[in-house]
Amino acid sequence: MIVLCGAQHAESSLPRVLRELGVAGPVALVAAGWQERETEPGVVADPGVPAVALALHARGEQVFAADPELAAAYKARQLKLKLMREFYRLRLDHAEQASRAAAVRSADPELLGEERLASLELIQHIDREHVARCRAVHAAFDAALAPRQRPVVARHVEELRAAIAATDAIVIAGGHVAVLLNRLRLFGLAELAGDRPIVAWSAGAMALTERVVLFHDDPPHGAAISEILDAGLGLAHDLVVLPEPRLRLRLGDRGRVSELAQRYAPAVCVAVDHGAQIWVDGGRAVRGVAIQRLDPSGAIHQVWSP
Repeated sequence: MIVLCGAQHAESSLPRVLRELGVAGPVALVAAGWQERETEPGVVADPGVPAVALALHARGEQVFAADPELAAAYKARQLKLKLMREFYRLRLDHAEQASRAAAVRSADPELLGEERLASLELIQHIDREHVARCRAVHAAFDAALAPRQRPVVARHVEELRAAIAATDAIVIAGGHVAVLLNRLRLFGLAELAGDRPIVAWSAGAMALTERVVLFHDDPPHGAAISEILDAGLGLAHDLVVLPEPRLRLRLGDRGRVSELAQRYAPAVCVAVDHGAQIWVDGGRAVRGVAIQRLDPSGAIHQVWSP
């Protein structure tokens, strides 16, 4: 069972979720998204049960210091992904501009509807291609470097396996989503978790889905266009998790809600605010608590109907 939650800093639902899962502890704690602060007291919500810090960020730094070849290949991969994202964003910007220009043209309503659909399909194609290319880069890196078979990584993996064996659940905090996702991949945490329940919030929840979507309806600079950062771990299928919606989404704007929901369909866009939960079993969402599900019509639904 996986439970994806909203932010914990204002209203911590983590202890309540762990109780409902029957987890009395200890739990394995991943806070790599907070980078150097991952082990600082108070940075991560108190799970209410004993916790074993896995320190994935610190372990990653130790790995790169001890294995220069892996470190160089990792840096090259990250640079390639960064440049790919820049080119992806360039294509996306042009497609979005064309879509908005077409939407204000005067024409027969039926034709305008066809053009809106054509624009949407083009943007979806750009998204799909970007995710596929990101997955290919990760697969090529794993095939060429076999990171978890390298001595220094293998040693950390065995230490993590032993630490996790004594726990009843995995807890994944938020923070910097790209750093968190990369550390989860490097050490193969999804495999190490086994059949233990996983509770993740904010960036942690995003990382467990099939695609990590960055979004902001009122960004400090640039256009309000959501974009896919990278492929996620894919443990939760057909979901786009949108944390902290009160800061980043105009949920009262039916046009914007509809645009987001249609773009990522058939995946379901879900705004997860403080206290929100999405329960996932076998990769599929089965229950929502205090969620805001974006509908292609522009409506917001607070009841989960899988």
